[in-house]
Amino acid sequence: MKNDRREIEDKEKKWKETTLKDSLQRLGREKPYTHTYSPLDLRDDWNYLDDLGFPGEYPFTRASFATYNPPMDRGIDSGGVVSSGVRSRAGEYSGFGRPEDTRDLWRSEGRRGANVAFDLPTQCGYDSDNPLVHGEVGGTGVVIDTLEDFATLYDAFEGVVTLDQMASNWTINAPVNIIIAMYAALAEKQGIPVAKLRGTPQNDILKEILGRGTHIFPVAPSMRMVRDTIVFCTKFMPLMNTISIAGDHMRPAGALTQSQTIAFTLSNAIAYVKLGLSTGLSVDEFVPRFTFLGLGGGPDFFREIAMQRAGRRMWAKIMKERFGATNPRTMMFRCAYSARADADWCTLQRPLNNLVRSVIGGVAGCLAGGQASGGVPFDEPLGLGWSYEARQLRDDATRIMRYESHLEEVVDPLAGSYYVESLTDEIEEEAWEIINEIDSLGGAVETIKSGWSQSFFARQAWEHQTKIEQRKIIIVGVNKFTGEDELEVLPKMLVPHPYDVEKREKAEELQIAKLKRFKAERDSSMVSSELKKIEIAAKKEDENLIPYFIDAVKAQVTLGEICDVLRNVFGEYQEVSI
Repeated sequence: MKNDRREIEDKEKKWKETTLKDSLQRLGREKPYTHTYSPLDLRDDWNYLDDLGFPGEYPFTRASFATYNPPMDRGIDSGGVVSSGVRSRAGEYSGFGRPEDTRDLWRSEGRRGANVAFDLPTQCGYDSDNPLVHGEVGGTGVVIDTLEDFATLYDAFEGVVTLDQMASNWTINAPVNIIIAMYAALAEKQGIPVAKLRGTPQNDILKEILGRGTHIFPVAPSMRMVRDTIVFCTKFMPLMNTISIAGDHMRPAGALTQSQTIAFTLSNAIAYVKLGLSTGLSVDEFVPRFTFLGLGGGPDFFREIAMQRAGRRMWAKIMKERFGATNPRTMMFRCAYSARADADWCTLQRPLNNLVRSVIGGVAGCLAGGQASGGVPFDEPLGLGWSYEARQLRDDATRIMRYESHLEEVVDPLAGSYYVESLTDEIEEEAWEIINEIDSLGGAVETIKSGWSQSFFARQAWEHQTKIEQRKIIIVGVNKFTGEDELEVLPKMLVPHPYDVEKREKAEELQIAKLKRFKAERDSSMVSSELKKIEIAAKKEDENLIPYFIDAVKAQVTLGEICDVLRNVFGEYQEVSI
């Protein structure tokens, strides 16, 4: 039976004047602490098929996929390395020290895929022997100077899987095409066609400028490098994703709200779509190999759920209505993560509370049309690399959500909720306003060049921090509940940390010595020749540089040497005044 809107309005008015008023009087309150939603909070034209539909179908509000395999069929609950509770051929994000150090760690863990954390010198395009990076080599990740280093890292999988049987994730941006070149060269050496290689380079350089800071070149040549990835991989490496658009990296940089996160993420994505179109490719040729590294995750439970639903729907609309996509995969927000507790929600103070936050995020992820995830391990803020104890608790949290609470058995169970649907619409409307403003200013690339986006982020971050300091935003154990009677609870850490401290401390000295030998023993004339070819090609705007990078790394040219040539041609990014 369907009530008409007038009838509900009359009933709501009566409820406020009687039942609600009586409750407020008993509580001694003028206004209710809680909110109540009804069909009146839905748009007049709200329509199930247009606004929701079914999982895995346009507009993808409910989920990107129609259904999922049960947990026991995913091959991730066997006690081995898990990747944040979701399926990942590449495995856990990891890397430290020299390639030999990470190789040995991966072997000991029985890994079947490479999810590589690179050190900062590698991410910023410097060789280990560059004085600018003294003290940083092998610190935040594994160092890769040469194709030889890259091959050593992948020796971890010798006798386990071949390159065409695994996947690789590379969290690196500005020099990522050199890493792709190394992968192609290694495959050639092993007799594996590059067309069979699978992987995901991060390659989100606009986010890098706004959020992480390991960019090298000005915006235009940086986008050219992304263009080269799209074109080269579409033609020669069709199973390779070309980009992982990382909303969850921008979000903490600007303390962005849910709608702001969607808007900046999708505006960047629009810029990459336009970039691909400028090469003559159609959206249905290259966008299906775009992925998203999530939209981050925070404490506002229902808004996080609504954000995921709004983001999926908006991306589908953008691809279908703005770019004319016809392939459903092109319209799909391809992302391994749903709502979750992200790293920026973790606190250094009382870190075991981060496990509670992760469980809340994992529940939100399931209710948002995704899968259970224990999020990042609780010791994320304590240092580089996660302890095995923290991983165990993370993995068990995921398993409890799956096996004990059965949270994954219904896709998008909040669909039709008056509150969640109205909140999804609200966040979408707010996000469209920002996207439209960015469009009016020329798009994501132009707003970064002008500094508009950076100013937006800085202002938003300042306002957020001010609210924390004024306790308008409460963080348990940080700005409230911090008295002397509060306890700092930590589990015993008995298992040696996966990142060997002694190896990490020795990594820089040993790597520099190895690199010195490497450079002394190679053919210098061949190196000079390949670098000259790159210099000439880089000056030609339409030339794709990846084939030149492949030839160069095979000729023993280092990653830093290639980047130095590109710096000379392209220049380096200069921060704009905000």
